[in-house]
Amino acid sequence: MAFSSFSYYNTMWILISKLKMALFLWSFLFLLVSSATACDRCVHQTKAAYFSKAPALSSGACGYGSLALGLSGGHLAAAVPSIYKDGAGCGSCFQIRCKNATLCTKQGTKVITSDLNHNNQTDFVLSSRAFMAMAQKGLGQDILKHGIVDVEYKRVPCEYKNQNLALRVEESSQKPHYLAVKVLYQGGQTEIVAIDVAQVGSSNWSFLTRNYGAVWDTSRVPAGALQFRFVVTGGFDGKMVWAKNVLPADWKPGMVYDTKVQISDIAQEGCSPCDDGIWK
Repeated sequence: MAFSSFSYYNTMWILISKLKMALFLWSFLFLLVSSATACDRCVHQTKAAYFSKAPALSSGACGYGSLALGLSGGHLAAAVPSIYKDGAGCGSCFQIRCKNATLCTKQGTKVITSDLNHNNQTDFVLSSRAFMAMAQKGLGQDILKHGIVDVEYKRVPCEYKNQNLALRVEESSQKPHYLAVKVLYQGGQTEIVAIDVAQVGSSNWSFLTRNYGAVWDTSRVPAGALQFRFVVTGGFDGKMVWAKNVLPADWKPGMVYDTKVQISDIAQEGCSPCDDGIWK
């Protein structure tokens, strides 16, 4: 029996969709395993240096630009590839402190990942503001003189009070052929591993691809107002966060849009014997 053209293409579409889903699940499980192996919330020992100028970090690999300065009060960090995670680590938060007790405070400071660090001598290169924030009161200039210091760090949840997860439409977007969005103000201790987009009220979802850093894009742009689904690591598994009405039908490049949702989940890791993540 001969198949009609419609039946043939419909069958092929289903097979391709299943293949894409299988590849996505494999990638998602691989990311979870990699994340568990990294044990982000364990306390790690390393060294940290600093950039003398914050713009060196704000213009970094995550693509935040000048917006980075508003994410964590200018306390920014370039992180090694195992933390940067091909862009999945962009926006992740870490508590970091130097180990010189006469120079630095016990609590240290919180930094946000905004760039990729290619220096294999340190896990982090901090903004000078973050570097000085590790020091005791009045000793900020003294710690800068060291240049590189011994530190310990652990991953902590990101918190944005009174601020939802947001999407910035990038200037490269061209309606109706291409859409690129930058993820901002991602809370919790998670990583976004997939994003889908659909017209509001529709179940016809298209997937976005991570272009670089915190920027995702697609050339299959639905018409009208747009909703988004975010797949994030959460608990020992993953979860879907659904933002039901994000971009208006007349969305414009350069604008930041509130998703009206926030992520507060914490991804659990099998990091024994440091599961409690105690900061002693």
